[in-house]
Amino acid sequence: MNILSLFDGISCGIVALERANIKIDNYYASEIDKYAIQISKKNYPNIIQLGDINNWKLWNLPNIDLIIGGSPCQGFSNAGLGLNFNDPRSKLFFNFVDILKYYKPKYFLLENVKMKKEWQDIISEFVEADPIEINSALVSGQDRKRLYWTNIKNIIYPHDRSILPIDILEKEVNKEYYINNMWKTWWNKNKEFSIKKKYSIYCNLAQKAISLLARQYSNYNGNFVFEGIDENGNDIIRKLTPIECERLQTLPDNYTAGISNTQRYKCLGNGWTVDVIAHIFSFLPNEWKFI
Repeated sequence: MNILSLFDGISCGIVALERANIKIDNYYASEIDKYAIQISKKNYPNIIQLGDINNWKLWNLPNIDLIIGGSPCQGFSNAGLGLNFNDPRSKLFFNFVDILKYYKPKYFLLENVKMKKEWQDIISEFVEADPIEINSALVSGQDRKRLYWTNIKNIIYPHDRSILPIDILEKEVNKEYYINNMWKTWWNKNKEFSIKKKYSIYCNLAQKAISLLARQYSNYNGNFVFEGIDENGNDIIRKLTPIECERLQTLPDNYTAGISNTQRYKCLGNGWTVDVIAHIFSFLPNEWKFI
């Protein structure tokens, strides 16, 4: 199978294809983020990197069997500015449509965030398919609702694995991840606002984590977990480690190792929950699989 991955990021797509036992002849990837490309090359050196999607007319690729991608969602997301198709990043969706029409693959998969119904319907009209909504909470420790447009048939929801944050935590965590006294003062004043606005991923050990975010709004906002109360009655709070974030996205430990933690968090927040994608690919016909 020849695969073309648009907005490829850290190549979660190829990890999902392997987990679904899909035969891969060539995996072509379009991505411009240098850190994401670095991670992809580290894990999959045979990926054929194509560069900027805006130059797609120069690619001259062979027959493509599957096109996948998650066009930038900042214009649709509640965490963004809500500019919808007027956002220059969200306009890249139309590149996906043009490429889909040009290569006419047997199958396609498009992922994006939950959005206003009017925007969702526009996408459905262009790709000629209605989306299925799947929450990563079924296969992961995070509450991450996403829409998936595809012409792969007869997809059903994944079985609920009942995974919680406590199931993915590292046994030993460096002290640098824990919030110091200055941060605790800020946290106590702002945590309710932060949780409500979802500027942080904040969770205790017995509830799903808020969806991983790529963007960090300040030094204090990021990927936090509440571990309990100390002897003085203070919240015990720390940042999730990059490995824990990889586990929330069902990626292998240290998949994103080799770049700064800041870039690891960003790449993971922009990535896919691999086991959701692998579940969707499992419904491809057996002719495309290793049986």
